[in-house]
Amino acid sequence: MISRLLFAFFYLSVAASGGYWLDGATGLWIGANGALLALLVRDYVRGDRLERWLRQGDPTLEISLSGYWAELVDRIRRGYKTRDQLTALHQHRLQEFLSAIQASPNGVLLLDEEGRIEWCNQTAAAHLGLHEQRDLGQHIVNLVRDPAFTSYVAQEDYNNEVIIEGRSHSLSQLLKLQVQLHPYGGNKKLLLTRDVTARAQADQMRRDFVANVSHEIRTPLTVLAGFVETLQSLPLSPEEQQKYLDLMAVQAHRMQGLVSDLLTLSQLEGSPPPPVTEAVDLKPLMAQVKADAIALSALQDDGAQPVHSLTFQLPERLHILGSQAEIHSAVSNLVTNAVRYTPVGGKIDVVWELGPEGQAHFSVKDNGVGIAAEHLPRLSERFYRVDRSRSRESGGTGLGLAIAKHIAQRHGGNFQIQSVLGEGSCFSMSFPSARVKMEAKAS
Repeated sequence: MISRLLFAFFYLSVAASGGYWLDGATGLWIGANGALLALLVRDYVRGDRLERWLRQGDPTLEISLSGYWAELVDRIRRGYKTRDQLTALHQHRLQEFLSAIQASPNGVLLLDEEGRIEWCNQTAAAHLGLHEQRDLGQHIVNLVRDPAFTSYVAQEDYNNEVIIEGRSHSLSQLLKLQVQLHPYGGNKKLLLTRDVTARAQADQMRRDFVANVSHEIRTPLTVLAGFVETLQSLPLSPEEQQKYLDLMAVQAHRMQGLVSDLLTLSQLEGSPPPPVTEAVDLKPLMAQVKADAIALSALQDDGAQPVHSLTFQLPERLHILGSQAEIHSAVSNLVTNAVRYTPVGGKIDVVWELGPEGQAHFSVKDNGVGIAAEHLPRLSERFYRVDRSRSRESGGTGLGLAIAKHIAQRHGGNFQIQSVLGEGSCFSMSFPSARVKMEAKAS
């Protein structure tokens, strides 16, 4: 800047001196003003050239300037470069932030002052059935047509959340969403959605469990109380007294079985998986299960002989590494269930077999009435019954399948149910090869 001023002063001095030498004071005035005008015209031309260069918006374009103007162009170019670097950095950080929000398991929507969608992540779109691009600018209340949500948006207090139904791809399982609004940036709002389906199901299962346990215990207790009152208040013959005592014993045995199954489930859920140090010999275990099944089958028709066709298949020398008590409980529950729910004259096949990769499969297959498809996903839930009256008549507690599923999972395996209505059912457990041991033949 100083050099530019010195140049202008020198240029004016020379022009003024030359004018004074040619025409005195008048020449001095003309020379000085002419030099000043020339400097102004020169700067105007260069400024106009710089303005047209700036209007093009591309700092990489070449421009022919020198001196102070060339230095100014260099400074502008450095400013552009710094701005582009900061813009790229901010854009990168914004993309990282948006990627983090996209990866969030919770849904995020940004709403403007009128409640229109400015941005949403994929989770929110899936939760509420929105399209990430097509629905931008749409009012959220017009897209989420839930009375509870509409009332929630209309109020001014957003300290509490609201539970609504989300967009589910399965008719058998409804999606439950926890939704909450958070005002920000003046009148804008941040809408968060969270999938609470599992929590809602757990709460419902807990309520059902308490209700079912209360009901299952109350029923035999009511019967027992009635029989006790009868024995206390009425003069009965020894035969009648024995009849009532037998009925009371049945109800007491039913409660005892229920409490025993509940304790078994509690122990399974609260203890570590069984170790692989104990090898369970399936031959004597299955012999006991078979004897129990034959006896139970005979009781179904109050006769001395079983009323079902029972077949048992077991590979020689097969052992399962785990808990003998748990394996026996799971196998016994599946076999006795098949006996209880298969009509008289039905066929029941109990099979242990080895898989191609060394895993062990246990299955109980019957040709009974079968189970409708809508019941299959919930059969292993506690106390879930397809036909409650029939289950009570058969003497089941509604916990056998839940116990078998827990035991299979605790041994690293899985539990499966296959059934066709009118054709029969197949209940199976699979154990991984790490839990399977084949004993060597005795020499």
